[in-house]
Amino acid sequence: MPVSRDAIPSIPRLSVRRPPLAWVGWAFLILLALGVLWIIVSQGVKNPTLLAQNVLDGLKLGFVYALIALGYTMVYGIVKLINFAHGDVFMVGAFTSYFAVARFGLHKWPSLAFPGIGDGLSIVIGSISVIILSMVVCTLLAITIERVAYKPLRDAPRIAALITAIGVSFFLEYFGNLQFVYTARFIPYKSPFDTVAWYISGGIHRITAGVETPSNSVTFSNIFLIIMAASILVQILLQFIVRRTKIGMAMRASSFDKPTARLMGINVDRVISFTFAIGAAFAGLGGVLYAISYASITPILGIIPGLKAFVAAVLGGIGSIPGAFVGALIMGQAEVLTAGYISTPMRDAVAFTILIIVLLVKPTGIFGEPSGEKA
Repeated sequence: MPVSRDAIPSIPRLSVRRPPLAWVGWAFLILLALGVLWIIVSQGVKNPTLLAQNVLDGLKLGFVYALIALGYTMVYGIVKLINFAHGDVFMVGAFTSYFAVARFGLHKWPSLAFPGIGDGLSIVIGSISVIILSMVVCTLLAITIERVAYKPLRDAPRIAALITAIGVSFFLEYFGNLQFVYTARFIPYKSPFDTVAWYISGGIHRITAGVETPSNSVTFSNIFLIIMAASILVQILLQFIVRRTKIGMAMRASSFDKPTARLMGINVDRVISFTFAIGAAFAGLGGVLYAISYASITPILGIIPGLKAFVAAVLGGIGSIPGAFVGALIMGQAEVLTAGYISTPMRDAVAFTILIIVLLVKPTGIFGEPSGEKA
């Protein structure tokens, strides 16, 4: 007997209800954005050179945060774990390069092995060798952490893995404070290459010793160019790996549905280890570039940059690679402009204020997609 269409009950649509006080977050965000915009514009009109300098410094810091944030967002995208030890892996990369340069002189090996090689080529090869060593050490450390601390908790509640990540972070920090490891003091960092700086004033001019730089000029160095190039290349490389390679396809499948990925023959445990490894390698690269740029390292170096990179990943949409990159650039600008125009101690508070606002207004971040509801 045919069933009338009218006899089939309709399925009500599921509507996503906004929190009752969501408008408070939006109103606060709009007022804050207008206030910040007014400060930047007014100060920029008074001293456009200072504004341009702050923007360049913010870009440099943001590119470093991007190298750390990529590791956060990749691990969360597959394991749904916030790896708070990631910032300390970043710190290990900085110290590895310090010992390689200051204690063992690894950056000088090309000139020692090939005396006839040019100074420029020797510096390039030596510096790349130091960076590669730091990336390898961070990769091995991350794989060890994943196998020892996280893999046994793969099927445990998420809170167990989160607490473990915090414990691993504290272990790396305070183990590094031991006298026979890194010591608890600040250590001046010796760069594997010399800093070359330029200023922009009616053209681009190199800064030389004994020559006074014009007061209305914007300065930048080869370190800024290296950080920017490395961060952009890492972003392009990671997008290629995720979109164009078999391991990238396996990463996307594992992120979407791990049990189904296993049924399709994907070794999910190997994919997770690879994700930790590649994220740690980028963090090691960021650690070296950060140490070269700011010339001082300490065993607690990774705490604040790590937390700010995590905020950047949340801001961009944790689990989104482009989102982590964009969020990191925004965080770099927010921190430097706050220090330049409001107050230096406030630059750390601004990072976590941004996190609170994002969670209130758009918890999925700029590039994040809302999770679908299951009926």
